[in-house]
Amino acid sequence: MRHVHFPAQRVAGAAAEPAAAPVRRIGDKARWYLPAAVAADILGAAVPVGLVFQAAQQVRPLYCALGAALAWTGVQTVRRRYANRALGESRGVLPVLHDWLILIGVLAVARVVTGESTPRLAALGALVPALLITVACHKLTYRHLSAARREAQAVSRVLVIGEPAAAGSVISHLAARTDHPYVVVGVVPVGAGPLDSGVPVAARLDAEAPDAPAADTDAVLGAVRSHHADLVLVAPGARLAGERLRRVAWALHDAGLDLAVFPGLVEVSVKRLETLSAGGLAVLRVAPPVSRGVQTVLKSALDRVGAALGLLLLSPLFLAIVLAIRFGSRGPAFYRQQRIGRDGTPFTMWKFRTMVVDADRLKDELTGANENDGLMFKIRRDPRVTRVGRLLRRTSLDELPQLLNVLTGHMSLVGPRPPLPEEVARYDEVELRRLTVRPGMTGLWQISGRSDLSWDETIQLDLQYVDNWSFTSDMDVMGRTIRAVVDGRGAY
Repeated sequence: MRHVHFPAQRVAGAAAEPAAAPVRRIGDKARWYLPAAVAADILGAAVPVGLVFQAAQQVRPLYCALGAALAWTGVQTVRRRYANRALGESRGVLPVLHDWLILIGVLAVARVVTGESTPRLAALGALVPALLITVACHKLTYRHLSAARREAQAVSRVLVIGEPAAAGSVISHLAARTDHPYVVVGVVPVGAGPLDSGVPVAARLDAEAPDAPAADTDAVLGAVRSHHADLVLVAPGARLAGERLRRVAWALHDAGLDLAVFPGLVEVSVKRLETLSAGGLAVLRVAPPVSRGVQTVLKSALDRVGAALGLLLLSPLFLAIVLAIRFGSRGPAFYRQQRIGRDGTPFTMWKFRTMVVDADRLKDELTGANENDGLMFKIRRDPRVTRVGRLLRRTSLDELPQLLNVLTGHMSLVGPRPPLPEEVARYDEVELRRLTVRPGMTGLWQISGRSDLSWDETIQLDLQYVDNWSFTSDMDVMGRTIRAVVDGRGAY
């Protein structure tokens, strides 16, 4: 949890000398992000194209290299990838691939116009490094920015306005997470009421809209200046809506300040949101989660084909693991366990055995050593795990037999973690929602820390997947799984 400490709280009407106008810290992010991104795009496009076109004895390889670099940076500029708001933020591989495909289209048109005759496959191959280098640069800046934000650096200073309960809820949610750029430096409650968030009260607005709106705007602007806020985040309610909120927005915008409104939605992907206007009212439409259509057909096809190919190609590895398990400890090489699948349907899940044969019986004796704060049972150094089992868990190879479950349709390649029956028996209404999709071999849980996550974090990730699933998000998760397996964090 991130905290910003102040020597004293400022309350409405407190005698204080007005502070200087807020400083817009566009440079909060490291200054090298922009030149690094531009340099990576220019070099990633120009150098390979120049070398390939030179080898192909193209008449003007230098001009072609320069044209490719200008086209790539132009696409990135038009797509606003160099904007301060986008630099260092994780976009995954797919958005970069989308930009790269636009680049291919732009250069294809340029090829026809100029009559350039380099072989098509060679020209296409010359552009692949641009894609890879740009992705690598984004990963580098994202990791650097994430580390900075964990230390409460490179953040936007936020002033929250709203009724005490609503403002407190927003503050608590933001303080509990580090995957965002906001740190709350002050709160302006509307009306009386307790605030136990620990954030300084910068001002307080009357419960009822005053006859003179200047009182609201003066209090808000004074709070922004005194706490040097970059953004005002409004948690609207009955006491701060309509004409009153409109006048506050006018005052902030006239002062060159940003205003954001929290709509009360949690863990809803921006892809599902659409802004509309109805009779002058700003309306936020929330599309339902994807549950049918082409994307679901693609997911099923990918599951079955991917599982079949995986079982075929990995059969030599399966044999090696089976022999290692059998020689390492007595008992079968495979372990079967009942899990709960989609819509609460039980199924038998397959894994390579990583524990001693009587591990289930010994679990009751180790209940007091459980290190997980929720319904899952996890011990970092579980004495039941064999030596071969530790290696299999560290590399996630013990999960490979679940390809059989994917092939039979009980599981998917990507989805929530398949729970045990005793866990599901204790689920509440919110937790049961994770059973509305097929469980997966990998998912947001695996690529986000696995057993190092708390129970609440695990459920939150699963619900985020269920509500915001798309075929492209599955592809992104599978790509990030490779890194998670290599890293091994939380695998025990």
